[in-house]
Amino acid sequence: MDAAGAGAGGGSSLSEVYQNARRLLLRTRDGFARLERLESASFSSAAASSSSSAPLGLGLDSPELSFSIKRDIAQIQSLCTEMDHLWRSIAANGQRDLWRRKIEQVAEEADSLKESLEKLLLRQQKRMMEAKERAELFQRANGESEHVLRIFDDEAQALQSARNSSMMLEQAYDTGVAVLSKYAEQRDRLKRAQRKALDILNTVGLSNSVLKLIERRHRVDKWVAYGGMAATIIVVFLFWRWTH
Repeated sequence: MDAAGAGAGGGSSLSEVYQNARRLLLRTRDGFARLERLESASFSSAAASSSSSAPLGLGLDSPELSFSIKRDIAQIQSLCTEMDHLWRSIAANGQRDLWRRKIEQVAEEADSLKESLEKLLLRQQKRMMEAKERAELFQRANGESEHVLRIFDDEAQALQSARNSSMMLEQAYDTGVAVLSKYAEQRDRLKRAQRKALDILNTVGLSNSVLKLIERRHRVDKWVAYGGMAATIIVVFLFWRWTH
């Protein structure tokens, strides 16, 4: 069966895994666009209210959204790792090259989204620190910005918590990739051992056939020799009787 129709060991087919990756990719794009809109709206509102030093955060759902996008990207990369093992077992060269290009495109888009997300989070953290510094300056000027600093501290802690969660997710993803790689190596070793065993069995079967053929030829030669000896004796005996 073609690997594009069924995965190794009865698992998900390559087409199903690819469709799942594409759906996750679309959801990740939508989430990233929403996160960018939140960032833009927050920055515009903060700029409009800068004269009154009113604190505006990135939104209560921004850390959760960032974590969700990071999780989806990690899942897409895990699916790409799975597809990378599946497309290599496709027999047809044309289909194998087509799937390889498709999977590489998905992996590149996932990497691009991951890099863009990291840059956005860094921008958010930088703006949060700048806003906090402005609030501290304002507090030193009039002593009335303690509430402002507390809000920015909460926002900064939430953002840092999201980044910590993202790091933990990356570690879990790396562990999963390592486990999948080990399984792939073990499968390759088992396949090589199976091929060697089949080669040995074929060699043993050929050797037995040759031995049987030699034994049969030896028996025929033996009977031919005995027959020749008997015929020679009979001829000698008849010649002796004829001459005497």
